Amino acid sequence: MGYVFIFLMGFGFSVMGGVTIIAYMNFLPAGLSWGEYFTFIASRMECYFLPIGIIIMAIVLARFPNNTNRGS
Repeated sequence: MGYVFIFLMGFGFSVMGGVTIIAYMNFLPAGLSWGEYFTFIASRMECYFLPIGIIIMAIVLARFPNNTNRGS
């Protein structure tokens, strides 16, 4: 049960970070270049939730116990 909770926590972080990054893309039509956009999101803490969440999910999936030889 602990693995599921941690996985869902990582998924929530990924969603928060991804939605924030997409929301900040609204600055592009306002005249920001791609370089300025990436500099801006690199300075925002909430944008780091996307890679943190992906890393948490990857760790949980790698450590989750699986029984591959169940019938043998």
